[in-house]
Amino acid sequence: MTATSETKWVCTCCGYVYDPATGDASHGIPAGVPFEKLPDGWRCPICYAAKEAFDPL
Repeated sequence: MTATSETKWVCTCCGYVYDPATGDASHGIPAGVPFEKLPDGWRCPICYAAKEAFDPL
């Protein structure tokens, strides 16, 4: 699967889904930010897993 800027990503630890269409307001990430553009220090808002724990959905 090839990830695009619209691709949703799922945390393999807890199942949280990052959706670029909605962003992550709880961490100051506005809608429209693709997963690849999230800051390196961004973590899952549920279980705090690193970006490396996410797979394209």
